[in-house]
Amino acid sequence: MATSLRRDTIMKYVVVTGASTGIGYDAARYLIERGFHVFGSVRKQVDADRVQGELGEQFTPLLFDVTDEEAVATAVSQVAEIVGDTGLAGLVNNAGIAVAGPLMYLSLDEMRWQMEVNLLGQLSVTQKFLPLLGAVPNAPHPPGRIVNISSVSGKVVYPFMGPYAASKHALEAMSDALRRELLMFGIDVIVIGPGSVQTPIWDKAQDIDVEPYRETPYLGMMEGMKKTLVRQGKSGIPVEKVSEVIYEALTKEKPKTRYAIARKLLSGWLLPRYLPARMFDNIVAKRLGLTK
Repeated sequence: MATSLRRDTIMKYVVVTGASTGIGYDAARYLIERGFHVFGSVRKQVDADRVQGELGEQFTPLLFDVTDEEAVATAVSQVAEIVGDTGLAGLVNNAGIAVAGPLMYLSLDEMRWQMEVNLLGQLSVTQKFLPLLGAVPNAPHPPGRIVNISSVSGKVVYPFMGPYAASKHALEAMSDALRRELLMFGIDVIVIGPGSVQTPIWDKAQDIDVEPYRETPYLGMMEGMKKTLVRQGKSGIPVEKVSEVIYEALTKEKPKTRYAIARKLLSGWLLPRYLPARMFDNIVAKRLGLTK
């Protein structure tokens, strides 16, 4: 019986969402190198073929967008057929997007889409994979773990990143609730909050559309923010550092409930969290030109 076997004596299956590039891709690579079989979600068949070709037989692509419930359900059936009573050792919720803009002018449709992908999509994927993680009576395998990829923005909020930060704040609250609710099944929920990571996502910052804000006081600041995001990405945390922490969260006997991976520990994590809020407001405002 699978329940009598130790976690490390059976095949370890993990689902990683958003595996076509960046954190998801590198996490899949890192986990495969350490004996896992990774099911990685991608949205395009061309990415599925490419990643499988690059990562080999221990990678199985799953074709779905986290907002497409029917496609997610189909993927769950595909995974269940392969893992059987072995179940899943982990689910890494990594897929996500970043919507930027001043909240004063942001369209509600953009905010809805931000939350749809980064929060509701994560919940949908989690709900559907939970039975394979052991959230059923008398599960025939040890309980798996859920790793939710948040961000420094899950705790620290900067101007113009309000939509993204709101989604990550909500993800962190949902993670705390899930961790406590799933205690009855022995399923742990761990949050990882990286700062800027060296991935291709930062190159997309150049594509942020500032036209909706051309007639607003924020135009110049939005254009400056695009340049800052690209620069931060190039000097960010090596992506393998995040993969190492994901591996620890999935395998350590007693992992932390939350891991912070800051690019600059003092200025990027400690000061923003522990300085008086008004003081930090003033520092950020002057740096961005919001005040003189």
